[in-house]
This record gives sequence, structure tokens and C-alpha cells, in this order.
Amino acid sequence: MSTDSTRELLRAVGVAPSILSADFGALRSQVKEVLAAGARVIHVDVMDGRFVPPITVGPLVVEALSGVVREAGGALEVHLMIERPERQVAEFAKAGADSITFHAEATPHVAYTANLIHESGACVGLAINPATPVGALAEVADAIDLALCMTVNPGWGGQPFIEHSLEKLPRVRALVGGEVAVEVDGGIDPTIAPRCRRAGASLFVAGSAIFHAPDPAAAYRAIADSLEEA
Repeated sequence: MSTDSTRELLRAVGVAPSILSADFGALRSQVKEVLAAGARVIHVDVMDGRFVPPITVGPLVVEALSGVVREAGGALEVHLMIERPERQVAEFAKAGADSITFHAEATPHVAYTANLIHESGACVGLAINPATPVGALAEVADAIDLALCMTVNPGWGGQPFIEHSLEKLPRVRALVGGEVAVEVDGGIDPTIAPRCRRAGASLFVAGSAIFHAPDPAAAYRAIADSLEEA
């Protein structure tokens, strides 16, 4: 998928199911299920056991899902919760990542990393943790396609939404402007998602609320429907 097409998907108001909470024994079928329900951005959480305590997946999982997602007209957003993400950008782009998000706290070379991602042919996302000031986005706001405001502390699925995120989101939106997608990740469900949309978010990562539900497709649609009513 071209970066222009990916950028359009990221900017559109929508729900990005996170495979962190999926059943990895049935991963491809569960991803197909939410794609059939309307999802067009699939969120892949990559953790290294250093930037955050858990260890999750790598480029092989991205490669395994890329064909399924692209056949549905979707995009894979890879969220790197790893130290020194600039060292891994090329491998994830090669594996099929359409967008790569990294953390401002994870590298001293934020602008360099953003440039590497652009050169790899992927869209660029920059994430900030709940306690990180919005100003961390300021110097590269014109070089990113997506700003991710973590609404839980990164590393584990199923955490409760941090309420003060709602005060932070309007400042993120004002800083990055209307052409950059503003994404939230953590504690998103049909009650929280509309509140975040009203505060300025446009893309909503949901993991346990979707994949821990008896019917992931119906759970995805419930969040998507709540955004239409916001």
C-alpha cells in the first residue's frame, strides 16, 4: 500500500484492533474476522523486554499478517515499544509494516528515526507516554503522519484508561494540526472512545475490548458505532 493510501486510512476516524490481546493460536483467522467487520488498520504491538517489561512479537509476525491485511485493503501499523527503534526500522518495513510508530522516550534520535521510517516507505508515528509532555512532539510535528497519545502506561493489555488523557488530547491536536492523525491506545471501549474523539482523537486502538470478547467482530463494531454517535 502506498504511503498516501496509508495516510488516508490513519487520518480517517476508525478503530485499530490490537493483536496484543488476540489468540495467537488463531491469529490470522481473528484478524480476518475484524477486517471483515470493517477494520482497516491493524495494530501490532512490539515489545522488547527493556523499554517495557514484556516481550511480544517481531518482524516474522508482521510478515505473516501483511498479505491478509493488504488483501482487505487495510494497513499494518507497527507500534515499536522498544529501545533504540532506529535499529529495527528496516526489518519491520521489509516485513510489510505500512506505518511504524516509535516512542519519543526510547531514542535520543527522534528526527533521525522519523526520517529512516520515511525513507523505508512507511508512514511515521510518534508516541508519547502518559507522563511525557506534549511538547515532545513539537520539533517533529511536521515530519510525522500520526501522533499516538498513550492512555495507559505501555506494556500490558487490559489496563484502565487514564482519565487525565482527556485533558492532554486537545493539546496534542492543537500542536500537530489537522493533517496528522491523533491516535489513542489503552483502555478504549464503546464508552471511552467517544469521549476521546470529542477531545481530538481520530484513531482508536482497542485490544482486550475486542479480542477478549466472545464475538470480536461484534465488539469491533460496537466501538466503531459509538464513534459515529460521538
